This record gives sequence, C-alpha cells and structure tokens, in this order.
Amino acid sequence: MKHLMIGLMASTALAGAAAAQMLELEKDELTFGFIKLTDMAPLAVAYEQGYFLDEGLFVTLEAQANWKVLLDGVIDGQLDGAHMLAGQPLAATIGFGTEAHIVTPFSMDLNGNGITVSNEVWDMMRPHIASMDDGRPQHPISAEALAPVVEQFRSEGKPFNMGMVFPVSTHNYELRYWLAAGGLHPGYYSPENVTGQIGADVFLSVTPPPQMPATLEAGTIHGYCVGEPWNQQAVFKGIGVPVITDYQIWKNNPEKVFGITAAFAEENPNTTLAVTKALIRAAMWLDANDNANRPEAVEILARPEYVGADAEVIANSMTGFFEFEKGDRRDIPDFNVFFRYNATYPFYSDAVWYLTQMRRWGQIAEPRSDDWYDEVARSVYKPEIYLEAARILVDEGLANEVDFPWDSDGYKAPTPAADVIDGIAYDGRAPNAYLESLPIGLKGDQIVTGAGVEG
Repeated sequence: MKHLMIGLMASTALAGAAAAQMLELEKDELTFGFIKLTDMAPLAVAYEQGYFLDEGLFVTLEAQANWKVLLDGVIDGQLDGAHMLAGQPLAATIGFGTEAHIVTPFSMDLNGNGITVSNEVWDMMRPHIASMDDGRPQHPISAEALAPVVEQFRSEGKPFNMGMVFPVSTHNYELRYWLAAGGLHPGYYSPENVTGQIGADVFLSVTPPPQMPATLEAGTIHGYCVGEPWNQQAVFKGIGVPVITDYQIWKNNPEKVFGITAAFAEENPNTTLAVTKALIRAAMWLDANDNANRPEAVEILARPEYVGADAEVIANSMTGFFEFEKGDRRDIPDFNVFFRYNATYPFYSDAVWYLTQMRRWGQIAEPRSDDWYDEVARSVYKPEIYLEAARILVDEGLANEVDFPWDSDGYKAPTPAADVIDGIAYDGRAPNAYLESLPIGLKGDQIVTGAGVEG
C-alpha cells in the first residue's frame, strides 16, 4: 500500500493557496481511505492538482482492502474520512450492521456502475434479446432476458449466483432493482438472516470490486454488479459481457459519497469546509470543458497507488463511451458524472432512495413513516456544509454562482418514469407511496420472518 503525502513543493500550488480564503484549520494532517474504483477520482485529483494543499491540508490517501475495513477505519479514527458507498453512512446511522453516526457534505458522482454476466450466461441470454438493424443487441437489456437462464439453472438443480460489493452498496440495490424489474426476485433480509437470500430466484453475495473478474472467471458467480474499471476488465479479458449500465437502469443516479463521522464534522468545522472546497474543485476539473481533462484523469487513476488498472481499460468508461462486447462501443457521455447536474450536492432525496431500498428488501425490518425517512436523510446528508464551501469558492473566484442549487430544499424534482428501467417514477418526498408502487418488495406493514413475508 503506497502512502501519498502532499509536500510543500509546487510554487503554483503555494500561489493558489495564497489567493484562497484560508480557513483557520482545526486539523491539517489528514488520512483518507478509498477503494480502487474510478469514482474515487475526486480524491486523486484534489491531491494531484494541489487543491488540498491550496486549503492548507496535508493529505495521505490510502487504498483499503474492502468496504467494511474502510468504514471501520473511519469509525475508529484511523481514517479521517473516506470515499464511501452512499448506503454506508445511512446504514451505520440507523444501526444496520456497524452502528455509528456518519455524515456526508459531498456526493462524489453520478452513475458509473454496470452489470456483467459470464460468456456462458450471455450466450444463453442472447436469443431472448432483440437485435438492431446492424445485428447488435438492442439496449437497454431487461432482466427478462435472464429469467429463462435462471429457470434452466433451477431445473438442473443449480443456484444462480451473482456478486455485488457490499450489502448496503448501490451495486446491491441496482442489481436488485434490475432483477426485480425483469420479474426475478433477488431475496429478502431479516433480522435473523442477513444473507439477503430469503425467497430468492437469484442468490447475491459479496465480492470485493477488484476480485470480481477473477471470481467470474472461476465460475463461483455467474454475473456481478460493480463500478469501473471492473466491468470493462471482463471485456478486455474476454471472460464476460456487460449487459447494462446503471445509467440505463436509472438515468443520473447517485453513487458514492465522501463520509466523515459526525464527531469529526462537529470538532473540525473549518477543516470539513476546506476538504469540501478541495473536492468540489476536483469535481469541477473532472467535468470541465466537456470532459477535456478526462485523459489526464485516466493517466492519474491508472497509477498503482490509485486504481492500478490499464489506462486503456479505465478510458473505456471515463472518456465518454462504454464497450459491451469487443468492438461494440457505444457513446454514453454521462457514464461518469462528477460535477454537472449538481452531482456533488448531497440531496436528501438521494438518501431517501437508499433508505427505501433498505426497507424494500428487509434491511429496515419495520415500516417507517415518511417523516422518519426525511429525518434520517437530514441527519446524514449535509447540504448546508456543501453550500457554505461553495459560497467561499464563488467569493474566491474559483467557482461560478450559477453552478450551485442555492435555493434547493434538498429534494430533487421527481425522477420521471421514462428515466427508470421499470417505468416507475420516484419522488423522494413520498417514500412509502413509492414503495407501494414497486411490484416486488416489502410494502406497508409487511415484515420478513423465518416463514417468509407476513402482513
């Protein structure tokens, strides 16, 4: 594991720091954790472009073995903050799994994930997928095409196994969403059974992101949902086929966040603002001028201390297109979004969506009121910190006033049905009505017991 320590080396960085409105920092030496995924890019860019140093911050970035180790590191203080799954601060705060109050002042990105299946499974799915005039598969691909494959496995007495990266990951919920939209049940959780496989047609289990391709190649799993570059890695290795991106499941869906403990934010308010400023600048750089900086970002991320995958593999998604099969490259300019569409603003409605999925699949065992969803979202997502940091950047001339949602109440406009693969709209202000609208999943007073769903 290579540690990266910012030093007082670059005169240009020092000049930038002199121009900035320097905050009186409570703590200036910080260690942040990340997982080797392309969406950790804001951290790498804030380091490499000197944005942390501009704020007077001396930062060490440390790759972590898996999401649990990362979360534990933040909770016990070995890490001051981290690139996190959006579900992690929410789950910890409500006490699902590890219990701790984690907050986020910064959303790291939109989109960025995909679902990949093995070559064998793809060959079985392909006859059930419509073709375009040029013979290529018609996208987006519904999980309805996977249903006959799962049924064949069942008839042969074999489980159909798929991987995701963590029980409260976007990947788990996106994979479940896609499966359920195609009529396949991904299984429930209960307080007594946290496998998430109760009543499942498809059995989901945890695999760390960098291990996904090897686990698929070994036949332990038949498909997976993961962030980049590990879907494109399967294409380059010739071992699997991505069938859908999360952009195609839910257009411009929220992804990772930057997480810190509530105690850290309370004890170090100026440091928290400084970190948020640096990350906003990094996100702006990543999306500036129609992604003109992405080739440089690819070169940074390819380094072993960051993602450590081939630059060509990382470029496949980071530079505006996605390869589903060898040679089948399709333009998806918004596959990775870091700043536009208010990507960095921590919307309460994003938090509420994650909470609805926890409730949908039994991770939240009991029904909750709409007010409860709102209260939890407000306790974890901190747009007030974000906007204070943004205001300072605007006053410094480092950001544009028009790029921030100053008047937002924290809730996005409802996601239209056309932007979601199952054609069901999402309104974060009405979580229980949203849960009622989903054909598969817990509703109302339903609970999961050893005997199945009751209520």
